[in-house]
Amino acid sequence: MSQTPTPGRAPRRRRPWLRPLLAAAFVVVPIAEIWFILQVGQVVGPWWTIVLLVLDSMLGAWLIRREGGRAWRALREALQGGRMPAREIADGALILIGGTLMLSPGFLLDVVGIVLILPFTRPLARRLLTTVVERRLVAVPTFGGGAGPGFGPMTPGHDRRPGPGGDGPVVQGDVVE
Repeated sequence: MSQTPTPGRAPRRRRPWLRPLLAAAFVVVPIAEIWFILQVGQVVGPWWTIVLLVLDSMLGAWLIRREGGRAWRALREALQGGRMPAREIADGALILIGGTLMLSPGFLLDVVGIVLILPFTRPLARRLLTTVVERRLVAVPTFGGGAGPGFGPMTPGHDRRPGPGGDGPVVQGDVVE
């Protein structure tokens, strides 16, 4: 499958490491979860392990409901206040991801889910999420005819923004009221 760039669009960057990483995650994580459940079962017994898994799911559902409601209220307040709800959207996304992780049976992914859901550990995850999103969205100019990530060619002399006093290109147009 070849990727031919469409006019006005930069070709997608290939990530050859992504598919093997996902394949490994879908194999390694369930094996690790099963192993950990068996280890807990050997320490506390099979019935107590089942009780712990059920209690863990109940705790997760309660946390998701409580923190999801708080995130929803904060989002509504931000929108009603007329400010950009970036933090609230990030919190909602982290609670959604954490809740999804807590739906899987096991203890290891539940720990990650709880870290994403709890209000005192979520800021750490929010910073990580913000860093990842910024790296994906911010253009890094490469000079010498290279292309920034998804933002078209960047050559010397074409790296300035148009605007008052800028040396950017002038676009002719008509104002329609």
